[in-house]
Amino acid sequence: MNFLRHYLLAVQFFTRIPVTGRLAGWVGFSPAMLRASAAHFPGVGWLVGALVAGLSAGLFAVLPDSPMTPLVVAVLGTVASVLITGAFHEDGLADVADGLGGSPERARALVIMKDSRVGAFGAIALVLVLLAKVALLSLAGSVQPSLMVWGLFAGHVVSRSFPLLTIRTLVHVGDDAGSKSKPLADQIGSAGLLVAALWAACALALVVRLAADVPLGLPLVCAALAWWWMRRWFQRRLQGFTGDCLGATQQVCEVAFYLGLVLGLGL
Repeated sequence: MNFLRHYLLAVQFFTRIPVTGRLAGWVGFSPAMLRASAAHFPGVGWLVGALVAGLSAGLFAVLPDSPMTPLVVAVLGTVASVLITGAFHEDGLADVADGLGGSPERARALVIMKDSRVGAFGAIALVLVLLAKVALLSLAGSVQPSLMVWGLFAGHVVSRSFPLLTIRTLVHVGDDAGSKSKPLADQIGSAGLLVAALWAACALALVVRLAADVPLGLPLVCAALAWWWMRRWFQRRLQGFTGDCLGATQQVCEVAFYLGLVLGLGL
């Protein structure tokens, strides 16, 4: 029951999927529970990835056979993912881009990152990341629709696994008093990492079992390299991370996973 409560709390925190009323009362809330729910971040990827991949598969089935179809599916799938998550991670990406792009000074960058307004760097980062997602997914879909569908599912799970390594290896440097992510940002234990790894491993095993032609090796390498680069950037510029950094890491790792997917197809 605790496993299910922690998972539903993660769904409540990271998505717009309603966990309300009596269900929310049964789930409950405490900083310790929120901290434990971080281990289910990849499990949220299961849910979001399954919904977006299912929508994409359905669109491929009903839309006319046209060279433009993969592009339309990629756009609508990206819209769906933003609606499901409430642009939670995209918002973190914009804040990080504004903060680290707007000032070379650590203290000033942290202040900018707390500002809810989106500046030029944030807007540019959002546009480029969304364009990259749509372009890479439509390219995969133009080769074979199932590659886009299963790549979407795996990408959402894998990209939500790497931010936990950031929590594990860096210190939280945000505003502890006003940060919603502070309970999540406490050092994640080995048990939590094991739960997250099981979520990711089961997703990858499912893809291998049902779609053996989907290349996973290079996408995983690209996502890992993207995480390493983001972690190194945060360590150098901030000497740690904030909640926005976790969202930005998820977005960059997701794009890197899709990049590895199409590179794998080419190779």
